[in-house]
Parts: sequence; structure tokens; C-alpha cells
Amino acid sequence: MPTFEATDGVEIYWEQWDGDSDLPPVLLHHGFIANGLTNWVLPGIVGALTATGRRVIAVDARGHGRSGKPHDPSFYGETRMAKDVATLLDRLGIERVDVAGYSMGAIVSLVLATSDPRLRRLVIGGVGSAVVELGGVDTRIIPAEAFREAFHTDDPSTITHPAAAGFRAFVDAVGGDRAALAAQAAAIHATPLPLDTIAVPTLLITGRDDVLATRPELLAKALPNARLAVIDGDHLGAVREPAFTEELVTFLNAR
Repeated sequence: MPTFEATDGVEIYWEQWDGDSDLPPVLLHHGFIANGLTNWVLPGIVGALTATGRRVIAVDARGHGRSGKPHDPSFYGETRMAKDVATLLDRLGIERVDVAGYSMGAIVSLVLATSDPRLRRLVIGGVGSAVVELGGVDTRIIPAEAFREAFHTDDPSTITHPAAAGFRAFVDAVGGDRAALAAQAAAIHATPLPLDTIAVPTLLITGRDDVLATRPELLAKALPNARLAVIDGDHLGAVREPAFTEELVTFLNAR
């Protein structure tokens, strides 16, 4: 099982699919609760990229999938996850890379893009105005305390917040570690990002029914070189829409 040790000792799982394209590798970072398999492989995105010859790398974020799952919030946050991605790129000797991230992974990708000169193209999905207004995912829709309630209770029927109940159902469906995910929920990035420094070509993809990605045009305008694509779907469903894959692959295969 391919893993590496992060700078703070957490084991990070990653997977790779080889390709013969002369374009750089594509690094994929999933959303909260999900993992590389559920976010990128099962919807067909990895297959669509490799079919065009791209080398693809997918990482399971700390607390997710097959990576280490500490329960202390000090081990979490999108900044730490971005550092994990940079460490993996260093270990693989990658000098140029395309990056795509969804929801939490979009914030990780944006953090990476503000500091890592190796990025060539960037795709972010499942985020909107909250990135500009709050510095991260939209905690106005699902507050941190609602996540805590949803993840700590042993009886999901007692969860009072409808959206949080939906995320708890997702946790149970993928067999997630509720304590680890609660730790990440307590460490969500919530400080301003220097979006105006991200000069790489960027594609923002949002589902028109995604309540966690409202007013995406505000985010697209804050990024110097961004294009917005609005497709069908809500927060958990947009990434499975064929249009999501088509937009992502077409954009990342541009030269």
C-alpha cells in the first residue's frame, strides 16, 4: 500500500495511474468525508483522464480513506493537508503539476496554489462565495457545532440539522472515522486567502443546486485567471455528473 509519512508523522495514502502524455501529472484531492476512490475513481474521472494519457495521482487526506486518522484537531486543517500534497510532490520529484480539488479539497488546492510554483492549471469544485467571505467552505450552511452533533451521537435519528444529517449518512456509508472527521470539522480553514496571487488558469465547477457553493461568480471574479462552469447537481452529486468530468478533462488537457 503506497503511503508516506507527513512532516508531523501522520501516514498519508496515495495512489497513482501511469500515463504517456507529455503534459504534467494531475493531482486529485477529494472532499470532506470522501476519499480518492469515492470522489475520483467511482465517478469515472480518473478513468477519463488516463484514457487521454494523463498520469494521475490521488491522495487520501489525513483522517480520510486509508490515511492515518488522529483524533486531535491540531493535526488537521486544509493548510496541513496542502503541506501533505507538497511533501508528496517533493518525494515523487514532480516539478510541474495540474491540481484538482473538490469542496474541502478545493480549499486545500487553493492554499497550495498560493505558495507552490509547480502548479500549471487548477480545477476547484463545490465551493463558492464563502471562500471569499469566510476563507473556506461555507460554515454558514452547516455550522461546526452541527457537525459535532452529527459525528458524536451514536443515534443518527437524533440529529436536528438536516444537512448535517446528510453528511452523517455519508460518513456511515463510507465507514468513516467519526472522531477523526469531527477533528477536521473543528479545524476548518477560516482565514482570508490571498486569492489575487493565484495567477494560474483556473476552472471553477459548481452544481446549480449546491447550497454549499452559492454565488460562485464572486469566487470566480476574485481569482485573476478563472472561468466558471455551472452544471447540474447538488453538493454530493455534481462531481458524478458527466459534465463535471467533461469540463475537468477538457480544461486540464489544454496546453
